[in-house]
Order: sequence, then C-alpha cells, then structure tokens
Amino acid sequence: MNKHNPKNPVMLVHGIWDTRDIFNKIYPTLTELGWSVYSLNLIPNDSSVGLDRLAEQLRDFIEQTLGGDRPFDLIGFSMGGIVSRYYLQRLGGIERVERFISISAPNQGTVTAYALPLPGCLQMRPKSPFLEDLNRDAVEMLGRVNYTSIWTPYDSMIIPAKSSQLPVGKEVILPVLVHRWMVSDRRCLQVIAETLSEPLRVNPEVS
Repeated sequence: MNKHNPKNPVMLVHGIWDTRDIFNKIYPTLTELGWSVYSLNLIPNDSSVGLDRLAEQLRDFIEQTLGGDRPFDLIGFSMGGIVSRYYLQRLGGIERVERFISISAPNQGTVTAYALPLPGCLQMRPKSPFLEDLNRDAVEMLGRVNYTSIWTPYDSMIIPAKSSQLPVGKEVILPVLVHRWMVSDRRCLQVIAETLSEPLRVNPEVS
C-alpha cells in the first residue's frame, strides 16, 4: 500500500463483447474519490478462447502495470467476474487481491451461454466442468479476501439471475433493469465505493 495513498489500486475486468470502455462511469467516479484505476481489453472478447486464457492476459497485465507483489482490489463485470475468479483461484491472484467485487457474474452459469458453442460459452454453462472446478473451493479461496457479489434480479443476460450468488462473502441485490446498466447505475457505483472503503475482514482460519 502506498503511504501517500492508502487506497489500493483497483483493476477493472470487462465482460463478453465489451471493452474497457464499459467502465466509463466507474473509472472517473473512483478516480475522483482518490483511487488509482486500471483496466485492459481482453482479446478476443467474444469467448472464442477459454476464460482461463483471458485470465492469463489479466495476470500478465497486472504484473506489467502493478508489479509483482503490490496489493490491489479487483472488480469483474459479467464474464469478467469469472475471468477474475480464475486469476484469483488458479493463477495466484489470491496472494495479492484484498477486495474482490463481482458484478452480475455467472458464478453458477447462465443458460444464455448455450447460444454459442464457443470455448468461453461452454465454460459459462450451468454445471460446466470449468465452473464446477472453480466452485469446489470458492468458499475456501474467496473467504480469504473481502468478497462482494452485486447482482440484479432483473438480469436477462445472467439466467437465472441468482446464478450470481455464492455461499461466501457479502451479497448486494440492486433493482437494476438491464445487465449493462449495472456498471453505470448510481446505486451500484455507490456500493462499489463503499465496499472498496471497507476495512479488511480478518479470517481467523487463514494465517
């Protein structure tokens, strides 16, 4: 943590068919409140490669921009929430990330992923081997960070919407009408800022 800025850097990870431009509300909001904010364009963004491959891009970008050991906070939207989880749970990110926020992420899969037979979509289907593997140790792994899941019951991209739930961390449900609006809705931005400001929880089971 930088002694001149006690706030952790924040990394933003976008979803399918999106670019970092989806965060054009979150980025200035957090910057004005004193956070250093970073994001990248996942390539390709259409799930034509596996989410594990995209997570490797995320890992490399983090190492290039934040160095190899600086603590930071992570926010993943939609597919980006699963990319972020793979980085956390399988690529060593858990050793650096202190707060993790997933926004409308298909943590339990989404039936909309049946629309395309692409590698990333296959991984986001309900009960896919990829998600089953991540969810097997989700409570143990995500219990080591301040984890928050933000989602809307009106989501037509994540079906069922409650797929964003995980039995760990904190849950915030917001009545936002459209999936993409989650990252620009004033209430969601407020929750994000408040969550990033929360003191780190101490897990007595983690040394």
